[in-house]
Amino acid sequence: MSLFGSLYVGVSGLQTSNNALNTTAHNMSNLDTEGYTRQQVAQGTRSYVTISTSSTTSWQQLGLGVNYSQTRQVRDYFLDLNYRRESGRSAFYDVSTSALEEIEYILGESNEGEEFSDAISNLWTAVEELSKDPTNSVNQNLFVTRASEFLTRASAVYTSLCEYQDNLNDEVLTDVKLINSYAQQIEALNEQIVAIEAGGVENANDLRDQRNYLLDELAQLGSISYSEDNLGYVSVQFQGVDLVKGGLVNEIAVYTDPETGFYTPYWVILADKSYNSKGELVVTEEGISSAKVFNLTQEISSELNTDIGSLKAVLLARGDHRATYNDINDINTDGEYEEGWYDTNISQSIIMNIQAEFDQLINAVVTKLNSILSDAADRATALNPDSEYLRDENGDAYQLFQLSVEEGDWTVSNIVINTELRQNPSLLTFRLDDSSEDQETMEALKAAFEEEIYTLNPNVETPVCFKDYYKNLVSQVANSGSVYRAIQSSQTLTTDALANAREQIVGVSSDEELENMIKFQNAYNASSRYINVVDEMLEHLISKLG
Repeated sequence: MSLFGSLYVGVSGLQTSNNALNTTAHNMSNLDTEGYTRQQVAQGTRSYVTISTSSTTSWQQLGLGVNYSQTRQVRDYFLDLNYRRESGRSAFYDVSTSALEEIEYILGESNEGEEFSDAISNLWTAVEELSKDPTNSVNQNLFVTRASEFLTRASAVYTSLCEYQDNLNDEVLTDVKLINSYAQQIEALNEQIVAIEAGGVENANDLRDQRNYLLDELAQLGSISYSEDNLGYVSVQFQGVDLVKGGLVNEIAVYTDPETGFYTPYWVILADKSYNSKGELVVTEEGISSAKVFNLTQEISSELNTDIGSLKAVLLARGDHRATYNDINDINTDGEYEEGWYDTNISQSIIMNIQAEFDQLINAVVTKLNSILSDAADRATALNPDSEYLRDENGDAYQLFQLSVEEGDWTVSNIVINTELRQNPSLLTFRLDDSSEDQETMEALKAAFEEEIYTLNPNVETPVCFKDYYKNLVSQVANSGSVYRAIQSSQTLTTDALANAREQIVGVSSDEELENMIKFQNAYNASSRYINVVDEMLEHLISKLG
């Protein structure tokens, strides 16, 4: 090889070492950049020059130096896959745990929770005092007042649960917008990456970092799967349906329930659309039945991978309606009996389950006290048809509680205290027609609070009385919260372990990069010295022999 050819070899070393130093500096400067993947320089030998191809001896070839092949990312596909799945599972239990903690606050730590616990106790104390002297107007007034407080505070707790439902509903809309935004950004990055890498010379590493970061974020919202073709285009599926594919983004929309205002995410491309009388496009609940993004009736299980994604957790926690005691009795939203309704549609929803159990307590207390007063009036009438005992001017038995909407049901949101009794509690005389005290009714009132005939839900076998029902409900929430916190803690450890393992590969190590910097700097210096030697040889030949 000529000395000028040797210069070419040295220059290739300088160029490659310079590029490697630039890559190392790029890594160092992005040491704390979120989502950045460290880059490596791939080097290869340049083509050889064949001097001789003698058949009797080996070919004689001269190398032309080093070739700067590409700057590539360092990632592990399987670690990415596992991390994204487990981070989605962590997000699911983070939301579930947060929801239970909020309910614990409403039931136990908030003012409403403390007051309602006291309200049950105070109502029971009022019944005890009334039984000692039922004809005493002070005791009668205390009984009605405590009943009114009980109802007011029950309404406050149920309202707080409904408000939290509304807050979660707002999160649904926010998350859906995020998913669509991530999908649009991934598609835009796909186009840029394919355009840059089409020539096969350059890798769009920084754009790939942005895309990988978006995939990480998307994986926390729901279960995703993805694949990359030979052009660098990534197709993404969300909950088993194509979200980004073939240059298109299949967006998710939300259907708004006209009664509750609750949002239901659905795939626009899969929904059956119709037109109203004005020719306007409308989406109905029936039209999205087969286009819903999530199947919330599935069993939640890590084995089935049905516990992935914060959006699904939000939807499950929120539920799809305001639950009442009817749901526990397997009465669906259409008011019809549907066997297994509670287990399929209510039990897995954190808020709806508590709403139904709480409303069942209020319904039981209210209807029981009303029935006791009604029975007392009926007994008096049976003995004396002209009796006005515990009856109003229309001859109807006094009811301590009334419906605010007559056509409605006996749910906490539709019950009010009897205004007439609230203004004049002494109408509950509890003095029979023979002027004796109505001790039978007093015993019935006390027994109502002590009868252990109520269960929280169909899956709980231990019966409790009014006094213990609320305590057991709060304990149930606390126990569930403890279980979820344990799962969350375990899942966090798993996710952190995968994140650390992935960081060992994709993360930038300052020590390692400094070692590379020294290595490439020495290589650059060696190439430089080699060129100097060749230059001196050329100078010697030209000056001495030229």
